Amino acid sequence: MSDTSELQLVTFGLGAEIFAVPVTLVREILDYRETFRIPNGPDYLLGLTDMRGQGVPTIDFRQRLGLSPFEPTQATRILVVDVPVADRVLMLGLVVDRVLEVCSVTSDQLEAAPDIGVRWSSDYIGGVIKRSEGFVVLVDMAKIFSSEEARALATRAAA
Repeated sequence: MSDTSELQLVTFGLGAEIFAVPVTLVREILDYRETFRIPNGPDYLLGLTDMRGQGVPTIDFRQRLGLSPFEPTQATRILVVDVPVADRVLMLGLVVDRVLEVCSVTSDQLEAAPDIGVRWSSDYIGGVIKRSEGFVVLVDMAKIFSSEEARALATRAAA
């Protein structure tokens, strides 16, 4: 009997890199649309996106990871995810270049995050999955935003 567990992931692209988040954190995948701007937010905060009457703070995920800002295309999507922070869950929209697939991986396919000085902080990497077409970086959503950042995003969204 194997003790490997299966993890369902949503994979998405930012430039040439492929990232993934657990499907359990994904609420919706929306077509890209302009956001309602929020003044005085961090550079990566684009504004609010309307999701069935609810304002969702939406960020340029490329910028948050230290990549160049996005340019919307037909494939650009907003991945609405639940981000566990401190004592609550923050709902955020992540603008990504393209959503690729929902896939399953086993825990033994997941390797620890390499500390090789890549372009984004390896603190945000929950692990790496090797696939025939290259690597998929599993994003640790809980570590992407500090508690202070999460509080600031939630406060600006509520204003």
